[in-house]
Amino acid sequence: MAAGIAFKAIVADCFYGDHRELVAALRQRRLPFVLSHRGTVGRGWAPADVAYSFNEAIEELHSRDWHKVTRHFRDGYVEQWWAAELTFLRYGPGKPVRAICATTDRSTLPEPSTWYLTTNLPLEAAPLAKVVPLYGLRHWVEQGYKQMKDQLGWADFMVRNDRAIRRHWVLVCCALAFCWWQEAQQARLHNPDTSPVRKKKPSRSSANAMSLAAPAAFGTGMVDTAALAHALLACLLRQAPACRTGCFGEIPYWERRNQPSSPSLTNYR
Repeated sequence: MAAGIAFKAIVADCFYGDHRELVAALRQRRLPFVLSHRGTVGRGWAPADVAYSFNEAIEELHSRDWHKVTRHFRDGYVEQWWAAELTFLRYGPGKPVRAICATTDRSTLPEPSTWYLTTNLPLEAAPLAKVVPLYGLRHWVEQGYKQMKDQLGWADFMVRNDRAIRRHWVLVCCALAFCWWQEAQQARLHNPDTSPVRKKKPSRSSANAMSLAAPAAFGTGMVDTAALAHALLACLLRQAPACRTGCFGEIPYWERRNQPSSPSLTNYR
């Protein structure tokens, strides 16, 4: 938000969706969200004959309440899902927060492909056909993190100070963005219907932090990988390099392991 990058909604899995304090903070700040929940967890107090969880609310649905939702993937793959608005407790289509169930099979509700969602996006602006694909983006976040952690060394920052660790994470994100960009370039080269778009190379004098970050601050679609990498690099250019300080807790272990002990260091060790 500080960088001016527009977004449709905040998406998160059930670990965050079931975090009541986080949800309350998002609602208080009026930030749009699509959050996942566990279907068996009750969402409040209700009489014994009234649904208080997603699973119980689904049992009250009729076949006419389910609507087909088509999910389109970038590689051309198409998948048919079912989605329904749920009404229970403080949730409902006309209430501040909506509850939605999306699944590939409305009769069996398979666990791997069934989502229990809440969103504060109004029904007029975000029907089921838009909410379901929005949450579908959440899995790409997890996929990217898996590649960064397993292949690009996300956790290989050793023992550094806080600033250096954060810079390491930013550079790993840049590496992933450049990998996606390279993959897209190769796909364009092998596709006869499209050709790579040539952009004017900026002069050395204009290639500063603001010119790098500018492309990522406009538009409402998926962020282009090249623009994302430029924005991440701009964050590093705005700050001085990470440096050693006099704080013992920020000195690498291999430089301090032979230092004489001190009473002030007992708690740290």
